[in-house]
Amino acid sequence: MEKRNKIIYWVVTIFLSFGMLAGGIQQLLQIGGYNEIVTQLGYPLYLLSILGAWKILGVIAILIPKFPLLKEWAYAGFFFAMSGAFISHLAVGQSFLDAIPSLILMTVTVLSWYFRPATRKLPVIINQN
Repeated sequence: MEKRNKIIYWVVTIFLSFGMLAGGIQQLLQIGGYNEIVTQLGYPLYLLSILGAWKILGVIAILIPKFPLLKEWAYAGFFFAMSGAFISHLAVGQSFLDAIPSLILMTVTVLSWYFRPATRKLPVIINQN
């Protein structure tokens, strides 16, 4: 079971990292059609630079060893960004198909978080008072 969980973790984490890094670079540089997408959703273009920079930093945080609290923040940020993107697409009346990429990345974020090894988790502290 341990080996299976490690394989699942690394497969989904590599997929997540590739997706977030590619999207983050395109958003930071405002290329790849993101200007049109963000404009259709009603957001200002400068939001792309902010999201892009944070996605790149989040990928670094998830891939480097140690720093479990930083990893928790990165996973939370990815989840908020992808769930917000998913809801935004639907809220402006776009089709479910337009929202699928964000739904996939949101799902992969949860899977990576769930299957992460103990060395990448915050320690559980039990108060015995």
